[in-house]
Amino acid sequence: MKKLDKKPITWIDWAKMVLFVGLFIWFIAWVGAWWGLIVVPFIFDVYITKKIPWTWWKELENPVTRTIMSWVDAIVFALVAVYFVNIYFFQNYTIPSSSLEKSLLVGDYLFVSKMSYGPRVPQTPLSLPLVQHTLPNGMKSYSELIKWDYKRVSPKPVQLNDIVVFNYPSGDTVVANPAYQAADFYSLCYGYGQQIVLQNNGFLPTTDSLSAMQKRQLYQAYYQIGRQYMVDNQREFGEIMSRPVDRRENYVKRCVGLPGQTLQIKDRIVYLDGQPNKEPDNVQYNYHVHLRDGLRDLPEAVAHDLRLSSDDLRDLHQTGIMPLTAATRDTLLTMTNLVESIDIDSSSVMGEVYPVSGCYGWTRDNYGPVWIPKKGESVELTLDNLPIYERPIRVYEGNKLDVTADGIILINDQPATSYTFKMDYYWMQGDNRHNSADSRYWGFVPEDHIVGKPIIIWLSTDKDRGWFDGHIRWNRLFRWVENMN
Repeated sequence: MKKLDKKPITWIDWAKMVLFVGLFIWFIAWVGAWWGLIVVPFIFDVYITKKIPWTWWKELENPVTRTIMSWVDAIVFALVAVYFVNIYFFQNYTIPSSSLEKSLLVGDYLFVSKMSYGPRVPQTPLSLPLVQHTLPNGMKSYSELIKWDYKRVSPKPVQLNDIVVFNYPSGDTVVANPAYQAADFYSLCYGYGQQIVLQNNGFLPTTDSLSAMQKRQLYQAYYQIGRQYMVDNQREFGEIMSRPVDRRENYVKRCVGLPGQTLQIKDRIVYLDGQPNKEPDNVQYNYHVHLRDGLRDLPEAVAHDLRLSSDDLRDLHQTGIMPLTAATRDTLLTMTNLVESIDIDSSSVMGEVYPVSGCYGWTRDNYGPVWIPKKGESVELTLDNLPIYERPIRVYEGNKLDVTADGIILINDQPATSYTFKMDYYWMQGDNRHNSADSRYWGFVPEDHIVGKPIIIWLSTDKDRGWFDGHIRWNRLFRWVENMN
């Protein structure tokens, strides 16, 4: 190993050190992580004292090793930089589903700003950058050896009708088999539980004449039976796992309800405190599209002009139903040579919406009213409304919640007739209202689940088009998301 002569310290070294230390101290003051001051002596050593051989490979005689280590050094630096940028400033996000069409399209690539609502200090800081929770080999991409409490730097509230990226609230529990990880674990449990009861008894008990306590007991039984079924069939489902908040799947929806507001959906329209909320310009609903005799599909040219995807056309072909904006519906109605009539799809299945155990008779198009929890405000608790607020109280805010045999609600082993919330909560829905898994199905989004706000579409690709046939949607590149309302 050759020995390199130490270069004399210059004013430029001192200037770099002062600048870097100043920026670093500003950063740790901003995030409130004063323990980070332990790093300052090492920064001083890099520029001034140089006691630690940070670039030891530069003294090696083997040029190949020096080159390899230089690349390793550059890659490590880039990964660390990306780690901090992704956590505190912005990250890339790809629209995976059609829940926000036609506002955001499948294949849109977004820059998501963490600064819009204040970046979260990572709850699981030991993680690999650019990977949400699972490596390609199925292993976790993070460690829970160190876990930090929820904290947001320079917090700012979500505004009504913002498009928001957040961690999927019901993603706290999943099964290891990737084939089932996209499904809601709790819905799977209820579904398998009901299926087993139906197979064993030949019928499912009706809930119309049951008391609130009896409904609670019935759905607890469904859940336990379904969960045990998944445990017993671990070879199919895999291990049942829990995920910390910041490692749950990222979802993107529109915020249509704010903390403290009372939300109700009447004939598909969202009402807040009794007043209708403005619908997005590109809101979609499912319609029965009745084509003229002899027609089974719309011509490809028509579908392309109306921005109908292959998934939309497949649904039309298979079920006669497809999602349409009001503008697209009106345009199709003018094509009398193709379309006979178009009717709204008013079918809704009761019992599928949140909370499953509530049995309120709500549907996706007629829901509530429900009060959205607000930090510092209280709600009176009864057995009737407990299904709505049990998950926020028990899961999101970490309380022990039980109900005695005689119907007394216990929070942390103390009788409770009300509860004061520790966090703000939001109500999120997709613009593709009949094809969106959103708050109507899994409830409130707590403030600690908020990730950021999509700012700009930097790339958009159409999976239905080839590279030389419109695969890149050039008209969507570098468009501001806030204009897509």
